[in-house]
Amino acid sequence: MVNEPDPAVIRAAAKGDTAAFSELIRLYQEPVWRYLTRYTGDPHLAEDIAQDTFVKLHRRIGSYKFRSKFSTWVFSIARNTAIDSHRSTVRRERLPDVAPRPAPLGEPGLSVEIDEAIASLSPKLRESLLLVEVLGLRYREVADVLDLPIGTVKSRVFHARSELTTFLTDTDSLPKGHTEDEGFGPSVVGGVS
Repeated sequence: MVNEPDPAVIRAAAKGDTAAFSELIRLYQEPVWRYLTRYTGDPHLAEDIAQDTFVKLHRRIGSYKFRSKFSTWVFSIARNTAIDSHRSTVRRERLPDVAPRPAPLGEPGLSVEIDEAIASLSPKLRESLLLVEVLGLRYREVADVLDLPIGTVKSRVFHARSELTTFLTDTDSLPKGHTEDEGFGPSVVGGVS
């Protein structure tokens, strides 16, 4: 779960208080980087995009209207920055749009099979699942980040979980010592934070 800053800190940062803005960066730097790493599949690219995200945040913080959680607003900026970065790269390299392979989560107990299962998801399903399960955002917050109806977010997360279950219960993808009866539920991915 991502913590929310004190509204006074946000207001101070909007007025140019560098210490207040630094506090916001400290609060969101790791969750934004973690989200972007999983979103892009490249930790180094995620660092660059995270830096761009915080530059944009600094420029736009005065436009934050307290209508949604600050974290939702920050992750919307991060997501849009990642999309812009990807579009720019595709234009420069003139390569087809290929879904990136997410980087390993680096959390204890997660296996290669889970990384492969997450990588097998379509980008729409993967980003919805990551926002809910990895960042711990609520469906309403994810709907705000992705600018989608809440029902669409719920549907995408449901389908992502179903696809992960199918992928992980395939006997060829099971780790040694596991049986087909062992399912994969939200608790495995939900334990990552």
